[in-house]
Amino acid sequence: MRKDTHMTKEKQLHLRKQMSPFENPNTNSSIMQILNTIVPFIILWFLAYKSLSISYFLTLGISIIAAGLLVRIFIIFHDCCHYSFFKNRKANKILGTITGIITIFPFSQWQHDHSVHHATSSNLDKRGVGDIWLLTVEEYISASFWKRIGYRLYRNPIIMFGLGPIYQFLIKNRFNRKNARMKERLNTYITNISIVALYSLLCMAVGWEAFLLVQAPIFLISGAAGIWLFYVQHTFEDSYFEEDENWEYVKAAVEGSSFYKLPKPLQWMTGSIGFHHVHHLSPKVPNYKLEDAHNNTQPLHNVPTISLKTSLQSLKFRLWDEHNKKFVAYKEAITIMKNRKEKQLISKFN
Repeated sequence: MRKDTHMTKEKQLHLRKQMSPFENPNTNSSIMQILNTIVPFIILWFLAYKSLSISYFLTLGISIIAAGLLVRIFIIFHDCCHYSFFKNRKANKILGTITGIITIFPFSQWQHDHSVHHATSSNLDKRGVGDIWLLTVEEYISASFWKRIGYRLYRNPIIMFGLGPIYQFLIKNRFNRKNARMKERLNTYITNISIVALYSLLCMAVGWEAFLLVQAPIFLISGAAGIWLFYVQHTFEDSYFEEDENWEYVKAAVEGSSFYKLPKPLQWMTGSIGFHHVHHLSPKVPNYKLEDAHNNTQPLHNVPTISLKTSLQSLKFRLWDEHNKKFVAYKEAITIMKNRKEKQLISKFN
C-alpha cells in the first residue's frame, strides 16, 4: 500500500490532537495487566522447573509461553519508561525498575536511549542511538571492506536474533552510557545488583543447572522475539526515511513505523505493540489503548500494514536507497550503483 506523502502541517497537528483522549492511563487496567502478566509468568516459570523431572520437551513448551509473557512484561516496562502506564511518575519509576530487573533492562538508561529513538526515528542524519544499524546504498558502497563485513554480520538473522539478545541484554545493558547522570548510573547499579541477587537466590533454591535449563530458553526466545518486533516495526516495504531538513515527526510515526497486524493471541502477548504507528505518534498512549486509538482515528486506517507472512520479507531488506525511497538487498544495491555510474559516464561524454 503506497502512502499519502502530501500530509499538510495542519493535518499532522490535527492527527496528534486526536490521540489526546487515549493518553490517560487507567489504574484498574494497569493493575489488571500486572496481575494477568507477571503472576502467570512466575507460575509458568515454576511449572517449567517442576516439569524438568518429567520431560525437557514439556519444559520447553512451557518456556515458550513464559517467554511470550516476558515480552508482555517488557511492554509494561516500556510503558513505564514513557510514564504512560500509571498517572503517577514515581509509580512508573518503581514498576519500571522492577520489570527492568525481570527483563534485565536498566530503567533509566533504556529510558534515555528510547527517548532519543522516538525523537530521531527515520531521521537519516540522527542515527545511532536506540535504533538498528542502518546504512544507505551510497554509504555501503563507499564503506571499507571491514565495515561492510561488520554490517553484514550485524544484520545476519542468526547473529541479530540469536547472538543479538545475548550481547544487548546480558552485556551492553550492564554498563552505563558515557556522560550518564548519577541518578541514571545508580539505577543501572541497583538493577545489576538486583539481577545478581535474584538469580543467586533462584540458583540456591532450584540449583544452577535447573535454573539455566529453565531461564535460558525463556531468555533466548523472548530476546529474539523482542528484537524481531523492533526490527519489523521500522524495516518494511514503503517505510519512511528522510534527511533532517525534510524529516517530519508525524510522518516518521505513521509512515516510518509499521502496523504489525498480528493474530489476537500474539497481539495480547506482545502488548499490542504491533500498533507501533500509534505508539510513535503518541508515546503517552498506554499499550492497552493502542488498538482503540487506531480504530477510532480514521487517517490511521491507511498506514503501512504488515502481517506475519509479509513481515518475513523484511529479512531481505538490508540497505536504504535514498533515491528510490525503499529498502534493497545487497545485490540490488550494487546493481543500482553500477547503473548510476554508467548514466553519469554517458551524460559526461554527451
